[in-house]
Amino acid sequence: MKRCATKLPIFLLLLLLSLLSGCGYNTMQANEEAVTAAWGNVESSYQRRSDLIPNLVEVVKGYAKHESETLTAVTEARAKVGSMQVSKDVLNNPESLKKFQQAQGELSGALSRLMVVVEKYPDLKANQNFMDLQKQLEGTENRINVARERYNKAVQVFNTSIRTFPNSLTNSMLLHLQRKEAFKAEEGAKVAPKVKF
Repeated sequence: MKRCATKLPIFLLLLLLSLLSGCGYNTMQANEEAVTAAWGNVESSYQRRSDLIPNLVEVVKGYAKHESETLTAVTEARAKVGSMQVSKDVLNNPESLKKFQQAQGELSGALSRLMVVVEKYPDLKANQNFMDLQKQLEGTENRINVARERYNKAVQVFNTSIRTFPNSLTNSMLLHLQRKEAFKAEEGAKVAPKVKF
């Protein structure tokens, strides 16, 4: 009888360890780290775009002196984006993520208006510095899109991992991880722009 009593705690410990190995704890932690890394790539892409804007504005200023309203809008939108304090906490706060996304959308809109202004100046469009900056900006916009898609995929994997069994039990008992918000289409993106010839 004594032998069974001493083996019971060992058996229970082994059973507990085997259950914990399949609880998803490490998977959820790894998935959350993947979301954080993907978010870092999004921020890096946005920062690259922000760094290109002053050079682009300066080149355009030389050709389009009377387009100050558009240039001011781009500069102000960039300043607004730059003044936002973006931390890892934005991932856990849907409202902060929405504000960040709105500020980035305003900057994208201002850049689009700037490109429309550029169409009025053939000499500017032929300027090598402008052409180089425009290509870099286009490449950066593509990087932003790819980074956002990868972030959304990482969020999907993470959110699924914390909501499926048995991970959901582990999360509710030990981790208390919250769902992450994915990037969503900006307001107005659902309506196709009208093109007139």
